[in-house]
Amino acid sequence: MKDLITVIAKALVDHPEDVRVNVVEDANATIYELSVHSTDIGKVIGKQGRIAKALRTVVTSAAVKENKRVSVEIVS
Repeated sequence: MKDLITVIAKALVDHPEDVRVNVVEDANATIYELSVHSTDIGKVIGKQGRIAKALRTVVTSAAVKENKRVSVEIVS
């Protein structure tokens, strides 16, 4: 899952070397914290959050096979 988020984020940004995904395991869910270069935040979020929502949808759909609850957070 971490690799999926990394590949998608690197395709969107101008500074792919600065893409980091941190995994936080919780009792109920797994949280993926996506960190990108400060100038690329808008590209990952998109207009009105459309790209961020699409990224979360893809990750959630992929997690259904594993019966896990996942969340993607974009951190600055």
